Amino acid sequence: MLLSQECQSRRLEVTRKLLLLGLAFVMASQAASVCSADSKPANLSLTLQDIDGKPVKLSHYKGKVVLLDFWATWCPPCKLEIPWFMDLERKDKYRGFEVLGVAMDDNGWEDVKPFIAQMKINYRVIAGDDATSDKYGGVEDLPTTFLIDKQGKIAAIHIGLAGRKEFEDGVEELLRETPGAPVDSNGGIVPAAVMVPNE
Repeated sequence: MLLSQECQSRRLEVTRKLLLLGLAFVMASQAASVCSADSKPANLSLTLQDIDGKPVKLSHYKGKVVLLDFWATWCPPCKLEIPWFMDLERKDKYRGFEVLGVAMDDNGWEDVKPFIAQMKINYRVIAGDDATSDKYGGVEDLPTTFLIDKQGKIAAIHIGLAGRKEFEDGVEELLRETPGAPVDSNGGIVPAAVMVPNE
């Protein structure tokens, strides 16, 4: 009986170690897929409606750094990131930065509107769907966040929960890069060339 308990204890310890190794492997492989995007052009043909029913075109953000976040109300990691993005929007909006949230809830605005009010989200939220996801290579995991530079190229992709500092550093780096369109005193883009959508 004593030997059996000892064997069970060892088995549990081995199982625990294997689970931890598996978790570490998953985290490491996810971290490896989280950053570089080799400056691939963003699909700027993305046009969706915001909470007020107004069309939002990604091509109108030429000259700004954009954090494009695919999220859902039922996603716990998304809820963790949203306050970070709200802080970034508040801090860097007047430096030529915008956050766009793409809500991927199946019930659309029915679930998203109360969530926006509850969280007091201060950035623009648009309703997405599978077709939207397909335009960005088939977003399968939430959250998935794209950092888009001033030239409209994807600078980084974060799949799953990333660290707050990763976002802050990534945005700061892109804001310091070659200037895009000039920003007026209200934080809006001074009219210039509009980026040609990628189909």
